[in-house]
Amino acid sequence: MKNYIPDIYQKDIKTINYNKLKKRKIKCLIFDLDNTITNYYNNNIDKDIISLFDSLKKDFKVIILSNSTKKRVSKIANKLKVQYIPLAMKPLAFNFKRIMKRYHLSNDALAIIGDQIMTDIKGGNKVKIVTILVDPIDDKELSITKINRLIENHKLKTLSRKNILKRGNYYG
Repeated sequence: MKNYIPDIYQKDIKTINYNKLKKRKIKCLIFDLDNTITNYYNNNIDKDIISLFDSLKKDFKVIILSNSTKKRVSKIANKLKVQYIPLAMKPLAFNFKRIMKRYHLSNDALAIIGDQIMTDIKGGNKVKIVTILVDPIDDKELSITKINRLIENHKLKTLSRKNILKRGNYYG
């Protein structure tokens, strides 16, 4: 079960303490896209998210790592002016390792921020980077994500019973 436990759990990407991450010597923030930055059915980005990303780019390398298509991911990444990797096949480790190799970063210099423990958190924990879980923005999701959520909800119930991770009990 430890692969599903995030290091940090926050309500959304706006409530994360990025100064703490900077103090931890995090150099690269890897963001999931769907239900983390925006909902799946939205190609628009709120001005406050654009401002957040503009601010983050001053202190961090910022990359979107998404299981979505190139067409979808590129639209959002271009609006945010960040690099991206689509069709990432998270939780597989190779794209996390690809980022480390491309930017000459060790695993302790990276953090993944996402809304799913089955893909984002499990993938990040596999390569031993800082993992940050946020609540999903919306409950509308793709069919494959709905399947993942069924498995995720079972794991979250187990973690909640053990007082390890409870939805809405933010930490980090």
